[in-house]
Amino acid sequence: MTFSQKLRNRINATRSALCVGLDPRPQSENMTQLADWLRQVVTETAPYTAAYKPNIAYFEAMGLPGLKLLEELLVEMPKDIPVILDAKRGDIGETQKYYAQAYFERMHVDAVTLNPFMGYDILEPFLGHEGKAVYLLAVTSNAGSADIERQTLANGRKVYQLVGDMVERAREEGATTEVGMVVGLTNASNELLNELPDAPLLIPGLGAQGGDLSALTGGSRIAPPVINVSRGILYRDLDLTLAQRAEKYALQIREALSL
Repeated sequence: MTFSQKLRNRINATRSALCVGLDPRPQSENMTQLADWLRQVVTETAPYTAAYKPNIAYFEAMGLPGLKLLEELLVEMPKDIPVILDAKRGDIGETQKYYAQAYFERMHVDAVTLNPFMGYDILEPFLGHEGKAVYLLAVTSNAGSADIERQTLANGRKVYQLVGDMVERAREEGATTEVGMVVGLTNASNELLNELPDAPLLIPGLGAQGGDLSALTGGSRIAPPVINVSRGILYRDLDLTLAQRAEKYALQIREALSL
């Protein structure tokens, strides 16, 4: 089964393209309480969730106990729900090979975010893993994406279109790992999406960042998207349960994408 098939099956089963970001911000060193809370997040939000996206930085900040917590959590994740590890790695040669080994062969995540701005060879160590995927940063949701990603080249194309070229190259070369892109909702538009290949999209920026889902409507893309919400579910609307927060965003996405 390809990554897209697994993701599509989950989207169809839940009628949801919500990706729940797991960004733990512990207020104490009590790892047991934090682990219990993360398990509660997964248990309560699972009925409305197409994918989970743990951000490795939050776990790394806790040192070895945090990384141990991440590994334990990954083992317990529902097997039918894809897990996208938000790592944004971008290195070359042996270093990138060991990142791929860590994430795909030790942590067994379904997909990883990569920073492609060192060039195509940063993808290559990740491309021989059947059933897995990588998401390349193309147009991120931060204002600083205008500094590089959205710059116009001398030939009139945008820098993010060079990332799209990498996606196409991986397909043409028969990569067994699927290659998608990260496109921030705050900077998305129909015009921008038309300039990128039809590949899986990881779309942050809904919720706390204020992205507008209408930017995703009206297109003819086939590859499955997931729209990430982290802070909006974990740390906002605390008068609602975690399930209610996830359901709220899942319904917004369902209506916008006509799922």
